[in-house]
Amino acid sequence: MLTVVTSDPQALTVPEIMTALRLSRSKVYDLIRSKQLPSYTSGRARRIPLDAVRHYMQSRLEENAA
Repeated sequence: MLTVVTSDPQALTVPEIMTALRLSRSKVYDLIRSKQLPSYTSGRARRIPLDAVRHYMQSRLEENAA
């Protein structure tokens, strides 16, 4: 489970994703551009749904298990 923020958000910011997945900002935006990590914008703020992060992590685990 992600423990980046104190509440239970439904979407995370890019910096929260960077911390949670221990990835660089450019890598997170690469994942967003390649549609591996779906996101949306609200005003100027980019948000990544928590379910999308879970799906990304699960798919990475499955790829590495094969």
